[in-house]
Amino acid sequence: MSVEYDVAGGVARVTLNRPERLNAIDSAAAASLDEIWTAIDGDPAIRCVVLTGAGRAFCAGADMKEDGPDGLAYWAATGDHGFGGIALGGRLSVPLIARVNGAALGGGFEMVLGSDLVVAAESAVFGLPEPRVGRLPLDGMILLPRLIPRARAMEMLLTGRRIGAAEALAHGLINQVVADAGLDGAVQAWVDDILACAPLSLKAIKRSASDTAQLTIRQARNARLPSLVEALQSRDAQEGVRAFREKRAPKWSGD
Repeated sequence: MSVEYDVAGGVARVTLNRPERLNAIDSAAAASLDEIWTAIDGDPAIRCVVLTGAGRAFCAGADMKEDGPDGLAYWAATGDHGFGGIALGGRLSVPLIARVNGAALGGGFEMVLGSDLVVAAESAVFGLPEPRVGRLPLDGMILLPRLIPRARAMEMLLTGRRIGAAEALAHGLINQVVADAGLDGAVQAWVDDILACAPLSLKAIKRSASDTAQLTIRQARNARLPSLVEALQSRDAQEGVRAFREKRAPKWSGD
């Protein structure tokens, strides 16, 4: 399978599995990812997602060896969610962790930019090399200048230069850098922290951060998002306070 999908203990794990192509995304993998994201968002039992790649790369972007549509047709077909179905963020209502085990280039880097939390191995590298092969980082050229200082963003965009994990951390593009051997343990620590939180609270927080990004502060504060109302009226909201008062760990029901 070009994409592996497994769910256990409320955690969905999605693995790009084309190591011989550095996990580059072809049309089959793109279709699989689209189905997986839809399934995840429709499953209330899933509380967290971990995305990674098999072998020595996270994802090298689009598979340039596959015959596909030309530039304009490809651009028109990318849809509202961006590369891999997640680059532009906002699609999933649960936290998405990128476990970056190696190179994250082109669309692979764009998928990292669309993740909520990013844990990278020391050997990981990031970059948008599209202009070096006559293409465009369609999502990256929109996202990157909004996430880091313009000078740093344009440096990467206009040269195709790759940066290491330490530099990506310094730019605020990722959350943590660990030794390659410690990657799984570090990711699990983030997963554990997420699972300790009320599921509906996290969904409301993520939806609010995503859906109100273009609003003024006052408009965002007063937006009556369904996820926010649901979380405020949930049994878990009462359970959290009760557990705090009783000095015990809360038992989340997800409703």
